[in-house]
Amino acid sequence: MTLGTILCLALVVALRLEFPWHRAARRAYYSGALGAYAAMLLIYWAAQYVPSGLISVLFGLSPLITALLARPLLNERGLTAAHISGMLVALVGLLVIFGASLAFGPHMAAGLAAICASVVLQSLSLVLIKRHAGPLPSLSITTGALAIATPLFFLTWLVFDHQAPAQLPARALASIVYLGVIGSVIGFTLFFYVLKHVSAHGSALITLVTPVLALLLAAPSTTSTSACASGSARPLVLGGLALHLWGGMLGRLALAYNRSRSAEPRDMNH
Repeated sequence: MTLGTILCLALVVALRLEFPWHRAARRAYYSGALGAYAAMLLIYWAAQYVPSGLISVLFGLSPLITALLARPLLNERGLTAAHISGMLVALVGLLVIFGASLAFGPHMAAGLAAICASVVLQSLSLVLIKRHAGPLPSLSITTGALAIATPLFFLTWLVFDHQAPAQLPARALASIVYLGVIGSVIGFTLFFYVLKHVSAHGSALITLVTPVLALLLAAPSTTSTSACASGSARPLVLGGLALHLWGGMLGRLALAYNRSRSAEPRDMNH
């Protein structure tokens, strides 16, 4: 987070981007920090007790929760039958992929509660960013969110841990640099850009794609069972996304086709 904040500030200065600190801008930054700090902190803690597969499945509910929050807060249109059906089909795909790896250990109830709270906070963060971001550049939103979240992470570390790692292996250091540059700066900025141009629940569909892509990238190290489940369930996830995105349009086309057929002049011989 610190590395990402420094890079974002440097880019804002170098590109001479607008980085206001008025009330409306601060609301957008606070909204981004809600997801960057609160939601992610809960995920980091719960990952000690909840398998990553189950985390992915629960985060598959994010589009649904985002849509429910977007209705009163953004006045976005409600979920259609195609939207709900698509989400359910994709969620079944995630269950098929990760079902074999689900295991319930100690502290599972607390971990599940933390994951559910994280999903709600992440969804609320998306909706609030959509509401308050306005014309702010995506990189400015990322910078503001990280500038608020980073001190909060430091404060949390001081209160609950305040112990530095005894050693930092090269692989761990490379991972930190990757997350700081790609995951935080580039990833957040691109995501906020997408969020500004599509509906809130549409952008939340990324949570359905991410675990499938993660399995594809980790294919050499995955077990044969996981690989088989991923291969068989991938069409379910992709089909669910297609149904969510284009199901309504296909329904309208089918209805229009039926109406045109029924409006054709009847054969005078009948």
